[in-house]
Amino acid sequence: MKEAHVRKSTAKIFASTALVVIGALALSGCGGQSSGGDTSGSGASGGGLTGSVNTDGSSTVAPLTEAAADLFRDEESGVNVSVATSGTGGGFKTFCAGETDVSNASRPIKDEEAAECEAAGIEYTEIIAANDGLSVIVNPENDWAEDLTVEQLNLIWGPEAEGEITNWNQVDSSFPDQAITLFGAGTDSGTFDYFTEAINGEDGAIRTDYSPSEDDNITIQGVAGDVGAIGFLGLSYVEENEGVIKAVAVDGVLPSTETVQDGTYTPLGRPLFIYVNNASYVDKEQVKSFIDFYVANSAEIAERALFVPLTEEQVTIATDELASLG
Repeated sequence: MKEAHVRKSTAKIFASTALVVIGALALSGCGGQSSGGDTSGSGASGGGLTGSVNTDGSSTVAPLTEAAADLFRDEESGVNVSVATSGTGGGFKTFCAGETDVSNASRPIKDEEAAECEAAGIEYTEIIAANDGLSVIVNPENDWAEDLTVEQLNLIWGPEAEGEITNWNQVDSSFPDQAITLFGAGTDSGTFDYFTEAINGEDGAIRTDYSPSEDDNITIQGVAGDVGAIGFLGLSYVEENEGVIKAVAVDGVLPSTETVQDGTYTPLGRPLFIYVNNASYVDKEQVKSFIDFYVANSAEIAERALFVPLTEEQVTIATDELASLG
């Protein structure tokens, strides 16, 4: 029942993402008609834009926003897009404090985070930027745990496993007598929130005797250096580190563009988001230009950053809605 609930929740997220894109594109359309606001981002005498776009948040989404910034720089070299990585939760803290223009998030904003933004007078728009397959990774020399079930992952990562499940042969009697070491996202990470809910049935429920980090590269180093290690992170990091780490199948399905888009990689397929400060979008021309570029070029950006692009259905619905605005 727990797994069915998770799959239903995941499906609900994906079903709503097209509407999120529509809202973002509608925002772009309305913003394009505004001639007011702060002109500090405009260059003099018809020159290119200048100024900054400040982003913070998920280390998973950071490569996506960095790819967007790199491509945007070819058009607007005078705009500096900064990408910090304090984790999804950390990013929302700075965002709701009004310190950033964009918050990168590997999960939707939580009710308490939305309340913080509301209390601070920060209005925002959620935009789905790409899709991702949260990946379970092992050392390349691990030749036994190539396909794990959700139940086995729960056995390894659940809170009750702490101090109890310490060897691979406890997960499956056919597995070798090899100590398990664990690496993964820290508590400020949206990847942590998503993984714990999908695998353990509750946001934040996890054994504490693992090595956490908001920096996915630390997880990669840990798993790469220990044959008995296991960890979890975004699919793009697997693709960028082929031969250093490897992904395992979950219930017989490997994470890939195809399995994420067709919904067969469950319950770990997920959308990724950027949250835009509405005031920044309206008042700062460089922010509006960057966000418009980000949305319009989402497929190229996702491909460049090794993420899973939006589905045709998501793009078609968003495009049709934009066209209906006249």
